[in-house]
Formats: sequence, structure tokens, C-alpha cells
Amino acid sequence: MVAATGVAPTDPRTVIDGNPMTTRQWIVVALMTLLNALDGFDVLASAFAGPGIRQEWGLPPDALGVVLSAELVGMGLGSLFLGGLADQLGRRTMLLSCLLVMTAGMFMAAFVGSVPELIAWRLLTGLGIGGMLAATNAVTAECTSRAARAQALAIYVIGYPLGAVIGGFAAQGWLLVEYDWRAVFLFGGAATAAMIPLTVLLVPETPAFFAAKRPPDALARINRSLRSLRQPPIADLPPPPPAHARPRASDVLAKPALRRVTVLLSLGYMCHTLTFYFILKWAVTIVADAGFSQPEAASVLTWANIGGAIGGTLFGLFLRRFDIKGPTIAASLLGAAAVVGFGTGADSLWGWRALTFASMFFLNAAIVGYYAAFARGFPAYARGTGSGIALGVGRAGAAASPIVAGLLFTALGDAELPVVAAIMAVGAVCGAALLWLLPLTDPEQDEAIP
Repeated sequence: MVAATGVAPTDPRTVIDGNPMTTRQWIVVALMTLLNALDGFDVLASAFAGPGIRQEWGLPPDALGVVLSAELVGMGLGSLFLGGLADQLGRRTMLLSCLLVMTAGMFMAAFVGSVPELIAWRLLTGLGIGGMLAATNAVTAECTSRAARAQALAIYVIGYPLGAVIGGFAAQGWLLVEYDWRAVFLFGGAATAAMIPLTVLLVPETPAFFAAKRPPDALARINRSLRSLRQPPIADLPPPPPAHARPRASDVLAKPALRRVTVLLSLGYMCHTLTFYFILKWAVTIVADAGFSQPEAASVLTWANIGGAIGGTLFGLFLRRFDIKGPTIAASLLGAAAVVGFGTGADSLWGWRALTFASMFFLNAAIVGYYAAFARGFPAYARGTGSGIALGVGRAGAAASPIVAGLLFTALGDAELPVVAAIMAVGAVCGAALLWLLPLTDPEQDEAIP
């Protein structure tokens, strides 16, 4: 333990990195996982509701693709433009602000009277999700020890498919059976609102944020945050860097080494999400068009996310013994192959479930690898900005995915699912190629990256 040397350290990151994880730290990880689970359900709410939306307004595939992409466009904009605010205002402030935005967007989506209104409220929801994703990733990385960080990030990423699984069971077994597609958004809004008081009570601002931002009472704030995490205090702050060498969040684009990391991670994640969201956004509608009921079709997405949760869990354990790049590349390529297999279709509901399970097993495993790369590739003072840019650019692929698939279906016809799936699988292959070029060095060289 760091404190066992008898000399109090002067850097809170050294304290957190060198000491064992406390129960309080794992509670923070659990809450970040729950917030990521909210993202999983909120993003997929339109996918669960997709067949009902299409039926109510008689939408063709390309128009439905725009509806399914609305919150993904918002997520990209939120990550890109709001992620940096987590480095300026604080991770906790961003979490609470984004939860309020998400709650409003989810509730209002249930009361719309037209497609443009629905798109507008889903766009707003996506803005909140995008801003929150950058903050939750930073909180998870900064409140965990170096030894536990990869495992904690894997648990955090698994929250996304778990939220979709829980939401899927609620949608297929209750909401879409007893009510209609609007109930899906009401359920999501209530769950999002419930997380606000938990975040207020249990999530502190991170010590790393105060150490990087250095407010006038930085030492007191850092020690208060360390105490809330049940970690020993620091005796004093390390001397600040000279003014000309003081790190800035903009270094992720200004410094050559960080700029390369930012570009490769952003483009790689963007390509991967093009494939990832094809399954998440279109699987329900594809299966419904194959002749199954809306609740039956929704169950396919539930099994897809069960596969994602299991794949992410096993991959997180795998990363405890191996480095990030090789396993993530392998998972991406296997995910692409599984999506091609999904395009062959199935004769039974369980066959469709198996195909989506396999696709998301590997694709979400690769997502775990990308999030671990975000935490490792960006220093603490720019982690929110760097993660926000990577997520924002990456969400361009997510937002484009339903639209591109809808245009392909409109141009080629629903019968050309094998061709559409093969085209959409190319994204994960391109992402793997870009990840191969990514330089990953020591994860904690916060102020020394040229």
C-alpha cells in the first residue's frame, strides 16, 4: 500500500493507483455501470419501439432509419461538444446535468404526435447520453486502482448490454404486450429519473479532476474526495508545472503523440460502431418483417444483449492477463464474421436469437477493448476531452449505421439481407485495421506525453 511507506504522497492518483480498492470505490463503479445500463436502454428504446412506430405512421425503411438514428446523432454531438465540459466543470456536474436532459427527452418522446417531434426529443436524449458517456468513462478510470482498472472498465462497459437486456425483458414481456411503443419511453424516463438522487448521494467528484484543474482549495477538495472513497489523504499538492508546460485538454489535438491516438481511436471506434449498431437498431424490425410478432421480435434484441453482456464479461477477464490491441482486433474480426452469418437469416425464432447472440458476443467484447484503450490512451487532465472526441466521432458511425442500412434495404429490397449484412460488417474490419496502428504506451504518463 502507498500509505505503508510512512510518507504521505502528494498526488491523489498515486494514492488511488497504489492502494487496494475499497467497497466505496466499487460502489462508484457499480453506479457508473448502472448509468451505462441506462444508456443501453435509452439508446435501444427506439429499436424496441421501431415496429410500432413504423406501423403507426406507415414509415418506409429509409424514414425509419432516420428515426432510429436520431439519438445516435445526438450522442455524437453530445460526446464531441459536451465531453470537454467534464474536464472544465467536473465529472459529477456533467453526470447530473446530462441525467436531467435524458429524463426530459425520454418522457417527452412518449407524448409526441408526429415523426419530427419524435426525432427532436430523441436527438435531445442522445445529447444527454453522449455527454454522460464521456463523464462516466472518466469517473470509472479515475476512481479505480491501476490493478483493478481494466476489470472495472469491463464491468462498466457490460452495463450497456445489461440495460438493454433488462429493458428488453420489460418491453417484450410487459410494455409491448399490455401497452404500446410509447410505454417503452415512459419506462426509460422513470428509470433515468431514479438515478439522479443516487448520483447526488454516492458519486463524488474525482480527485484526479481537482488535481488537474487545481482550484484555489484543491488540497481540501482532493482530500474530501479521497475520504469519500475511503482512501488516505495527501499531505500537499505536487508543484504545478511551469506555465509554458502546463497541460491542457486541447493537447489531445495539439500534441503529435496524443493527436495520433485521438485520430486512430476515433476513426476505429466509428468504423466499429457502424457494424455494432446495425444489429442493435435493425434486428427487431428485420425479425418482425420475417413474420414474428413485435414482442417476439423484441426478444431477439434481448438475446443479442445477453450475448453482449457475456462476451464483455469474459473479455474483461481476458484483458487482465493480456494486452488490449491483439484481443480487441480478434474480437472485431470475429464480430464481423458473425454479422455476415446474421445476414443468412434463420427459419425459427431461436435461430434468429442465436445469430444475434453470437454477433453481439464478439462485437461488445471489442467495445470493452475500445473503452480500455480510451482510459489508457488519454491522460487524466484530458481524459474527458479525449474520450469525448473519440466517442463523438465514433458515434458518427453509430448514427450513420441505421440510415445506411435503411438506404441499402430501400435500394436493394428486404430480400437482400445477406448483401446488406456483408456490407455493414466491413466497418468492424476497418476498425480492427485502424486499431492495429494504435500506439499504446504506459497508461499513467499523464504529464509526460509529448
